[in-house]
Amino acid sequence: MSDPISAESGPVPARDASGLARGASLPADGPIVAGGASRSLRHESAAMHVSGSATYIDDMPEPKGLLHVVPGLSTRAHARILSMDLDAVRAAPGVVRVLTAADIPGHNQISPVGKNDEPLLAEDLVSYYGQPIFAVVAETRAAARRAARLARIEYEELPAILDIAQARAAGGALVWRALEMTRGDVLAGLAAAPRRLSGQVTMGGQEHFYLEGQAALAQPGEEGEMRVWSSTQHPTETQHMVAHVLDRPSNLVTTEIRRMGGGFGGKESQANTPACLAALAAELTGRAAKMRLDRDDDMVMTGKRHDFVVEYDVGFDDDGRILAVDMVLAARCGWSADLSGPVTDRALFHADNAYYYPDVRLRSEPLKTNTQSNTAYRGFGGPQGIVAAERVIEEVAFATGLDPLDVRLRNVYGTGTRDLTPYHMTVEDSIAAEIMEQLARDCTYRDRRAALRAANRDSPFVRRGIALTPVKFGISFTATHYNQAGALVHVYTDGSVQVNHGGTEMGQGLHTKMVQIAMREFGLASDRVRITATTTGKVPNTSATAASSGADLNGMAVLDAVRRIKDRLIAFAAGHWNVAPDAVRFLPDGVHVGETIVPFPDLTRAAYLARVSMSSSGFYKTPKISWNPDTGRGRPFYYFAYGAACAEVAIDLLTGETRIERVDILHDAGRSLNPAIDIGQIEGAFVQGAGWLTMEELVWDSAGRLRTHAPSTYKIPACSDRPRIFNVALLEAAPNREDTIFRSKAVGEPPFVHGVAVLHAISDALASLDSYRTCPRLDAPATPETILRTAERLRPRAGG
Repeated sequence: MSDPISAESGPVPARDASGLARGASLPADGPIVAGGASRSLRHESAAMHVSGSATYIDDMPEPKGLLHVVPGLSTRAHARILSMDLDAVRAAPGVVRVLTAADIPGHNQISPVGKNDEPLLAEDLVSYYGQPIFAVVAETRAAARRAARLARIEYEELPAILDIAQARAAGGALVWRALEMTRGDVLAGLAAAPRRLSGQVTMGGQEHFYLEGQAALAQPGEEGEMRVWSSTQHPTETQHMVAHVLDRPSNLVTTEIRRMGGGFGGKESQANTPACLAALAAELTGRAAKMRLDRDDDMVMTGKRHDFVVEYDVGFDDDGRILAVDMVLAARCGWSADLSGPVTDRALFHADNAYYYPDVRLRSEPLKTNTQSNTAYRGFGGPQGIVAAERVIEEVAFATGLDPLDVRLRNVYGTGTRDLTPYHMTVEDSIAAEIMEQLARDCTYRDRRAALRAANRDSPFVRRGIALTPVKFGISFTATHYNQAGALVHVYTDGSVQVNHGGTEMGQGLHTKMVQIAMREFGLASDRVRITATTTGKVPNTSATAASSGADLNGMAVLDAVRRIKDRLIAFAAGHWNVAPDAVRFLPDGVHVGETIVPFPDLTRAAYLARVSMSSSGFYKTPKISWNPDTGRGRPFYYFAYGAACAEVAIDLLTGETRIERVDILHDAGRSLNPAIDIGQIEGAFVQGAGWLTMEELVWDSAGRLRTHAPSTYKIPACSDRPRIFNVALLEAAPNREDTIFRSKAVGEPPFVHGVAVLHAISDALASLDSYRTCPRLDAPATPETILRTAERLRPRAGG
């Protein structure tokens, strides 16, 4: 009998790009030194994180007279509101006020894309189960929660559309325009292909499950001022929404955020409701107000990753070369547009992954449903498109009997006639083949694959599989105007530096990287550079910290501000010490002015006495990019980030349980700003991606109620779900070809896609049941139930 799947000892220690064994201590200091070499600086809030002293919204000292806001939610998925009796709510102990749509002084709309389809509080119609209808403002949170349950609302129920199949059957209403990308003649290409197949792949949604839930605190000021502390990835949008709801100009509203306890896209637009309701309560009562969502309410109210159904038709030859691809990518978007348009667009952008399709047509269907309005999530539609691309590769591999890795290598982007994407952007930097080949050698993929196939023949209850998959991920916002950032840097007379920028910190280390930029430029240690809270009062018109663009955009803005100050200091020092400007250099041991080394504080004091400005704003906009959604053509991305992952799994055919035995990842971070932080991001992204594809399952009942609305019913990966052996390496000697911040590449969303390797390794294990003759067509999430159903479907071909 083969070995059962059970807990084992921990993973073999891996080493990161700095050569440190996992868990080894990092140097307390370590700027990116002159010459561009990167070193790993500890996360600027790490000590506070582990000691519990880091301040989040709910940890802030409560202002005197603080009120608490709790939403009253719809208990129907689609219905007209016939009557609403809130008398008992108003009369409940501790209640100060009950807010409805009629109390909003400005506009009852918080659509992030200006569609006017997302009221802050429902008026006559509710469109999903859990939609906010009213809000209770009370002296305590407990009193507000008790009172919210006393509402008596009479509904006239309407037909509810809950999934993609129902939406299509009802006529396919869209929340956003459909997009089509074409190149060549796909119908002729399919007809002429020697071989052809079609199929469908389904993938579920995903709850963000940030550790810190949605939260906001609002405090009214004089003459209409409103200050809002919000757990938001997009302070400027939150500022605009609060101003819109309160009917006042943006200069009276300030949004601030020091850090979030996780976001993953769930706080890009979904943070607006708590912020607006807290501000509305503060406006109408004249007292500070806070709204912190209970975990259940948070999961019921807020949007998720979009679930997709992708239909594909592919033409190919006997050598596994793809000749034509036709795809329709349908998404359950929910009741309002939110960010579904750009999410489904990005799914199309990544439906090629690393592969060239000679003739291609890609179409989106952003379908309207009576469920939560799905929203941004790490990868922003890209992972769903890549899952579809990898399914096509897998289908071709099984149809031709080839190793899927060989099919991947035969179809990657090249140069000349094989470098144009379906959206007509030229791929100038394709290194997917090189990364896959290097990883396959380093992790002995081919030998292990042969050994696993041999072992599976003698293993009736546990089957093992292996897969190696690439990622090519476009970096930039596809909404071109979002590709801009600002910063504000102050140098004080004692030589200390304060940095403020428009990006937000959600644990990913963005603030740490911004500190490193100032350290490198001024030659300072980390204790001399201080990052401050992100606030619209210092840096206006910020873009969301999303699309993996945080370090790219804000880093260049910080660099611009720092170098403006440096130029002034260089000019002053050159004149003061009578040297040429190029003889002034900022190094870790001080400012070298000719043959003299001047301590940085001495220089700043002298500059101040000479009336030299040591404060500057900075600005950056991404060059080269453009996108026309009307034609489906352009250059939406500044560059691509690449990587590859090899996953080995074991599945128990009696229980459907999966164990990830080993994972090897080689990822392209360009010239990494901070290898330790980047490797941490890769590890976390992989686990989150694998969780989406294997265990995280959202379930709605026939009434439209989300049944998986708490940790008790929704499973995310735990420590025991990690790979037993986990090796992560950064691609060496691979600086970004484009002029990014110190030639680095984004490391936020791209490594999420490495989880796809686990899905395909499970599929490879299942394929052994039919002697690898049939593509298992494994849908996601590959839960134990899905695995067992797929196994039963494959077994009849195997004779048992």
